Amino acid sequence: MCWWLKSIVASVMLCPLLVSNAEANRLVARVDISDQTMHVFVNGETKYFWLVSTARRGYRTPIGNFKPFRMHREYYSKKYHGSPMPYSVFFHGGYAIHGTDAIKALGRPASHGCIRLDPRDAEKLYWLIKTVGHQNTHIEITR
Repeated sequence: MCWWLKSIVASVMLCPLLVSNAEANRLVARVDISDQTMHVFVNGETKYFWLVSTARRGYRTPIGNFKPFRMHREYYSKKYHGSPMPYSVFFHGGYAIHGTDAIKALGRPASHGCIRLDPRDAEKLYWLIKTVGHQNTHIEITR
């Protein structure tokens, strides 16, 4: 068998593996502002359930469907006095999901609009997104 035919046969045989791998890597982070919670789904199955803090009175957290476009393990706010934002996942302009040291505020609105998580949970989400990729990650924020 010639080399190019072997290549085609190998590609056809690998196709099902590539498709199933892509399906297995679908990640959805669903934030419910009214409940101040985040459910993380991998391939349709709930993997994590965390408390969050979203925008407090006078600020807003964007509602809708987003994809991460930038990520930083270590980041400091340029707008809010250099506040630490570990494991930042930016999804809409300057809005991000990130860790916070205000852990006692989780479960109620407390942020300037970002979605705050316990730093340990933010780290898990960060590495999960790194693993599955931005293109396979969906961030859904509802009221």
